[in-house]
Amino acid sequence: MLKNRLLKLIIILVGVAIIYFFKTNFAEYNLKKSISACVLAQKQTSKSFDLEKSKKFCEKEIRKKIQD
Repeated sequence: MLKNRLLKLIIILVGVAIIYFFKTNFAEYNLKKSISACVLAQKQTSKSFDLEKSKKFCEKEIRKKIQD
């Protein structure tokens, strides 16, 4: 009985650790992909395109949406 509960607790703790690991490692990857997509959209819709300004704008807007 105690072995069974201990095994379930260990499995849950390992699962939480794995989820935390993936969340921290892939959050930055997803942010970079979102910024790239935003910059590409701005390039296609803007007549006067500046890469650095677009990156800064997109990063600011995406981080603002993440905070909300």
